[in-house]
Amino acid sequence: MRILSMFVLTALLGASAILPGQTRDDDWNRCKGSDPDQQIAGCTALIQSGQENNVNLAAAFNNRGNAYRQKGDYDRAIQDYNEAIRLDPSDTYAYTNRGMAYYEKGNYDRAIKDNDQAIRINPSFANAFNDRCFYRAIVGQLQSALADCNQALTLRPNIAELIDSRGFVYLKMKNPDAAIADYNAALAIKPRLASSLYGRGLAEQMKGGQAAADADIAAAKAIQSDVASDFAKWGVPASKP
Repeated sequence: MRILSMFVLTALLGASAILPGQTRDDDWNRCKGSDPDQQIAGCTALIQSGQENNVNLAAAFNNRGNAYRQKGDYDRAIQDYNEAIRLDPSDTYAYTNRGMAYYEKGNYDRAIKDNDQAIRINPSFANAFNDRCFYRAIVGQLQSALADCNQALTLRPNIAELIDSRGFVYLKMKNPDAAIADYNAALAIKPRLASSLYGRGLAEQMKGGQAAADADIAAAKAIQSDVASDFAKWGVPASKP
């Protein structure tokens, strides 16, 4: 997947406060964890504790939003990201995370706008350029998408997901040679990156190399079973042999 992982924020902890059944540190550990149900429980305890400053509360809302997004509850995720942004308007991660939730809902214009704001706040935020590149590519803003991907790679070179995003742009531009070059570079870093394998397969199809395409597409599906439906949703379905 070319959108980078959700950003979990770490709070600036002050003095500890004991909460029923859990210490404050316990709740923060749950809030920053990887299990969405535990995240929701820990972040909610912190939000309701009355002990946190605005920056810490913003982090708790952001992390709970990530958990709701992971569970597919995008509307509740957006509500939490909204609150994180209200509490800390400089929080670029809350903007990009909210952009991911809008992307999941198919609202690509709102996803682009959230990354616009993240970039305005921090023009060196490579992941926001990457995400905006991807969203722009989906909606067909290909030259702007390419400029975003190039900027992301200038800021963070040799990151497989960023190279993969540019490969996707070239694929939508129907430039299979450039797409294959980027997908090869991404796979040299992460050989099991399903989106790069599948994208390279589609680029090989464009060039008429059906045997190589079939091998890459099969390898991608073995890693990520729904990769074909993702690419079809993004506007680049596989051709029938």
